[in-house]
Amino acid sequence: MKEVAMKSSGLPAWRSLLYVPAHVDRFVEKASARGADAVILDLEDSVPATEKERAREKARHAAAMLANDGVDVLVRINRPWRWAIRDLEAVVGPGVRAVVVPKADSAAHIKLLGEVVGELERERDVPWGSTGVVALIESAEALRDAHAIAGADPRVVALMLGSEDFAAATGMDPDGEGVLYAKLQIVLAARACGIVPLGLAGSIANYKNAEQLRSIARKSRSLGFEGSPCVHPAQIPILNEAFSPSAEEVAHAQNVVQAYERASAQGIGALEVDGRMVDVPVVERARRVLERARRLGIPSGRV
Repeated sequence: MKEVAMKSSGLPAWRSLLYVPAHVDRFVEKASARGADAVILDLEDSVPATEKERAREKARHAAAMLANDGVDVLVRINRPWRWAIRDLEAVVGPGVRAVVVPKADSAAHIKLLGEVVGELERERDVPWGSTGVVALIESAEALRDAHAIAGADPRVVALMLGSEDFAAATGMDPDGEGVLYAKLQIVLAARACGIVPLGLAGSIANYKNAEQLRSIARKSRSLGFEGSPCVHPAQIPILNEAFSPSAEEVAHAQNVVQAYERASAQGIGALEVDGRMVDVPVVERARRVLERARRLGIPSGRV
């Protein structure tokens, strides 16, 4: 069987990830038309215990349908191991890009889960390693081990903080500075391990205040986040815009890279572009903008 590593094919470019309760047909049926880069079929918090089994069954079929529509499909599984195993057995397959693991509390937890996923891939003739893992940090203990969790397995492609659960566990305000500090630790751990940091510098719960969300999303991008989950379709276009480089940013990045390459060919290591000093770190940031634009399919001359 062909083996692939999730990271070898490139990290995901998810600006918006829409949570959808897997057992509610009317939400699932409309999910692919909402414009999100990914849909998270939820088997956890939004599904009552009495509906878990039905949600698992529906998630299997929903994943195939949404994947056929060209949407990246993730599934948020449950944390108790007996439920988690049943969730994985129900959903691991060619239509699922990644599983979202709530209450990820250690590297050992992620490694064991990755082993289970690998067994299911082999049984189902899915290329080994093609199912990614998004680890969700929700406790002080897990935050302490965020770096180890982020680097625990090649399947881990993204890291998030579960703000509400983390705030409840630590006695913090979910919109306060303490939780923001924790989110910045997520960014650093993800970057150190070469994976994607996801989240917002504020809460995703207030979906009716578009301007507030736009401001928070732009701030979040400036802090290093690449995208965020959302709970309502109205949030999607705001997130997509905020986490995309603008045409002006792409054009400036191209100017920086081109000017630096010309100067470097002449033995010059620093120069001025658009009134600002440009050296190696500035060029690297510009190249990241161009790579981000390429991954998002933003048209540009040299992207």
